Amino acid sequence: MGFAFGRDKRLGSAAEFKQVFDRTDIKVSCRQLLILAKVGKQENPRLGLVVAKKNIRHAVSRNRAKRHIRESFRLSQSRLDHLDVVVLVRRGFGELEDSEMNRLLARQWLKLSQRLEAWKASH
Repeated sequence: MGFAFGRDKRLGSAAEFKQVFDRTDIKVSCRQLLILAKVGKQENPRLGLVVAKKNIRHAVSRNRAKRHIRESFRLSQSRLDHLDVVVLVRRGFGELEDSEMNRLLARQWLKLSQRLEAWKASH
């Protein structure tokens, strides 16, 4: 598996997002993020982002948050098998320093991969 982040690694349509929202298998959350995941049949994990203007006011900050999430996902995707993942950004994420953002995301991806292993064991 390569570490690129091409179109095949993204949730593109509203229907793909809706499937994750409707049939969530795994949830991981903290004060600044909510991550919903659904085990899929595709070859690699896919990412969808929801960054509301209500939670991060300035476009520059929203774009920065999305950039950090995509990059951390790109580096963690080898542990996430066939998941379709939607990351919902909550209030406060945009105010974090870059290093805090990266630490938080690394912790959340680790939690997600651990819950995926537990899910696999139970199914």
